[in-house]
Amino acid sequence: ASPARARAADSGTEHFYAMTTSPTSTQASAIATGVFTAGGVDMTGRAADTLKFPGGTLKVNHGAAQGKQTLNPKTCLFTASETGNYTISGGTGIYAGISGHGTAKISILAVAARSSKGQCSQTLTPVAWQQVIEGSGPIHL
Repeated sequence: ASPARARAADSGTEHFYAMTTSPTSTQASAIATGVFTAGGVDMTGRAADTLKFPGGTLKVNHGAAQGKQTLNPKTCLFTASETGNYTISGGTGIYAGISGHGTAKISILAVAARSSKGQCSQTLTPVAWQQVIEGSGPIHL
């Protein structure tokens, strides 16, 4: 599907959603809605992600998220609920000149692998992983 730009305004609130079920992948499914609507890929990075949509890309700069993480030592269930801020820049194609900022909520639900001693491990790759990121804030395009 091709992205649809808003015709009446080039500024407004944009919502970004990213989801992955892999703890080791550097890509997540991404959807944006608001001033424009597009589906694509979030190429994850330590300090910045690149969202690749039909017609161009944009850069999401983010810092470390803050929040609560828990690991149940009996069931190995890991949960995290964190928030962080981001800024948007570096658009290409139809997103050239984009700018904005916002707040993101990160939710993780995972089942940690057990070590050879039967303990929940935070260093082994989890058995199951679900991560959802929801962000929103004003943009100008």
